[in-house]
Amino acid sequence: MRVSVVMPVYNECRMIEESLRRVLERPEPDEILVVDDGSTDGTRAILDRLIASRPAGRPSIRLILQDGNEGKGSALRAGFAASTGDIVIIQDADLEYDPRDYPVILGPIVDGEADAVFGSRFLGGGRHRVLLFWHFVANKILTMLVNAVSNLNLTDVWTGYKVFRGDLIRALPLSSDRFGFEPEVTIKLARLGVPIYEVPVSYRGRGYAEGKKIGWRDGLASLGTIARTCLFPNLGAARVLTRGARASGDRTRASPGS
Repeated sequence: MRVSVVMPVYNECRMIEESLRRVLERPEPDEILVVDDGSTDGTRAILDRLIASRPAGRPSIRLILQDGNEGKGSALRAGFAASTGDIVIIQDADLEYDPRDYPVILGPIVDGEADAVFGSRFLGGGRHRVLLFWHFVANKILTMLVNAVSNLNLTDVWTGYKVFRGDLIRALPLSSDRFGFEPEVTIKLARLGVPIYEVPVSYRGRGYAEGKKIGWRDGLASLGTIARTCLFPNLGAARVLTRGARASGDRTRASPGS
């Protein structure tokens, strides 16, 4: 099975080189799609240098450049559209999630048991940095709301480690541009009735001084996303028809030999 890693990036000049190094060390990825979401801190220059200097070989790296900061959800849609893998992994560029967990989060799909896998920070089984109590509380409340409307029993809807069957995520109509992606994709997968698994992953959370971006406004916005997804389940369907055209129109750069 071919594995695509989609990495949304925004202003991660301190972390992006190490993030890519750790993903490239893994044997699982066949391609890495880095979507720069309008970085202004020098991240793009670092990405250009890394891709230009990388020798040909597996995995290939493709850089997709968005003109402005459209949000994580928008960056993920661009990455999904450009992906070719049988399996697609979301890998945040801040290394809160460890690529060494790839065998764990890929397992249920590789074994034919799941169409989507969520890597939970709350199931145990990995090392966890202790941080941000109110983020934990907000996560639990919002996860409970998503579970209530989707009839699931997930422990961590807002996990950054989500894995999907490639053809499924490329066809799923999504519209959220920011962190509303998390409840939207969860509710829409639940409505399709596809098998979803959770597995424990390690987590090294970071604080705002270290560059953490999600905040209380995103939590409030997620309430709107939950309501909108429930009331208008087909919102975003038009994007499926135009997704290929948009992907071909993005400015892209590829590693040698890819």
